[in-house]
Amino acid sequence: MKTVILIPARYASTRYPGKPLATLRGSDGVAKPLLQWTWEVARAVPEADAVYVATDDDRIAEAARGFGAEVIMTDPDCRNGTERCADALARAGLSPEVVVNLQGDAPLTPAWFLSDLIGAMRADATLDAATPVLRCDPATLEMFRQDRRAGRVGGTTAVFDGAGRGLYFSKEVIPFTGDAVFDAGDTVPVFHHVGVYAYRPAALAAYLGWAPGPLETLEGLEQLRFLENGARLQCVEVEGRGRVFWELNNPEDVDRIETILRAEST
Repeated sequence: MKTVILIPARYASTRYPGKPLATLRGSDGVAKPLLQWTWEVARAVPEADAVYVATDDDRIAEAARGFGAEVIMTDPDCRNGTERCADALARAGLSPEVVVNLQGDAPLTPAWFLSDLIGAMRADATLDAATPVLRCDPATLEMFRQDRRAGRVGGTTAVFDGAGRGLYFSKEVIPFTGDAVFDAGDTVPVFHHVGVYAYRPAALAAYLGWAPGPLETLEGLEQLRFLENGARLQCVEVEGRGRVFWELNNPEDVDRIETILRAEST
């Protein structure tokens, strides 16, 4: 297999316990668990040779098998999705060229985001890992600001150099824009980090050997471990093509995402 997509999913969550099994209702009125929405995104990626749910929880495993997903059971001590992907890869004896980590809380991720990411990894063998970034529109920037004003930890922003190499990721809105007002059509200088990663298997193995650093610990962002250890994490700019992207981070996001799902099918 050249490319494997793994969907790490855990039941325990400080902000939203049981999040993978939270139900979202589409425009047809049918409610499906968040995990199933994400799995359907992965299944729509033409470059993927296989898709697995990686979990340590029997409730998630049972639900995943119920809608047809293949499951790899993982160590309950995995501290984040990247560690869970590394553990799943080893336990299943898989040896792909590229491993994609599709976080289970991003049902609005278009399949072409993953295709673009896989294409970047195949085009440049020097990349250790890659992740998509999406330029914010004014509405998305306002959602970031609303979360911060309410004291909620929501989406993540990214900054990178001229060649696309990741410089930093934060739960704060970076770069600083203050109260600057952006109108529709304006170029917003903030990039939304899309919670998807592609890795070389060797980079995943190295990741497990690194202890979490102070930046990863403070921000709670697993990708910072790559930066803190000098690995090349490439930011791949993707295009929304009119689609709105947002992750399910907090219970308040359910209404936001269901509204977007309804709008996209009308």
